[in-house]
Amino acid sequence: MDLLQLKNKNIVVMGVANERSIAWGIAKQLFALEANVIFTYRKDRSKKSLERALEKAEFKAHAIIQCDVNEDASIQEAFSTLKETAGTVHGLVHSVAFAHQEDLRDDYINTSRDGFAFALDSSAYSLAAVSRAVRPLMTEGGSILTMSYLGAERVLDGYNIMGVAKAALESSVRYLANDLGKEGIRVNAISAGAVRTLSAKGVPAFNDILTRIEEEAPLRRNITQEEVANMSIAMLSQLSTGVTGEIIYVDGGYNIIG
Repeated sequence: MDLLQLKNKNIVVMGVANERSIAWGIAKQLFALEANVIFTYRKDRSKKSLERALEKAEFKAHAIIQCDVNEDASIQEAFSTLKETAGTVHGLVHSVAFAHQEDLRDDYINTSRDGFAFALDSSAYSLAAVSRAVRPLMTEGGSILTMSYLGAERVLDGYNIMGVAKAALESSVRYLANDLGKEGIRVNAISAGAVRTLSAKGVPAFNDILTRIEEEAPLRRNITQEEVANMSIAMLSQLSTGVTGEIIYVDGGYNIIG
């Protein structure tokens, strides 16, 4: 019995920067399960990296669509194209987060007004914006999944404005779950442990965080891209039809340590 039931399902994956991206790990699993994977990209540089990864892995995307989550017109155009390309959407992976480098490297108290607005818009409001856009296409219900991090609830060195943005993202998950639940649409977040992604490079203390997790997490190791992808697949599939509004930790248990 296929408990996952993702074959031929239309799944949108947002936020692949390169092959180390968590979103790419999820996409690989979706391809293995014969889902129709539709990618969105923000800038041409990301599209080129995505195309190189697809060529190397010999995967064929169902579609690749430009979508700048900071622009309402771009989101509207992207999901209009998506409607023409796929019709019904069964799942959406929102793995999108941006902040200015200076706002990550300086103390949080020095975050500029523009930097705050950009980080919250890109990393938190974007989930609401794309959820609103995909809602009419999820005519058979569906699953919306976003990516968070422990910095949403704890002070982590170098995370700063992104921690505040992730806190807003996690709160958005709960409100969106309430809004969309009556339509059979689930909204959840995975709070992933430290994974060496392009975004992680922007966190000055990232190597120290990796070491601390290895020493203190119950599993005494860091988690992998594949482990985050495995849980993501469960949350996109029929295995999680009774789960919504949740923050699911895939971090080797590090979040339970005082």
